[in-house]
Amino acid sequence: MAEHEMGSMDTSTQEQAFDGFIKVCIRSVIAIILVLVFMALVNA
Repeated sequence: MAEHEMGSMDTSTQEQAFDGFIKVCIRSVIAIILVLVFMALVNA
C-alpha cells in the first residue's frame, strides 16, 4: 500500500467544483429574491 503524506493531494478540481456550486447557489438566491420582489410589486 502506498504511503500517504498529509497535504500532498491536488485539490484544484475539488476547489473548482466548489466555486461553481457557490456561484450557482448565489445566482439562485438572487433569482428567488427578484421573483419575490416582483410578486410583491404586482400584488400576486
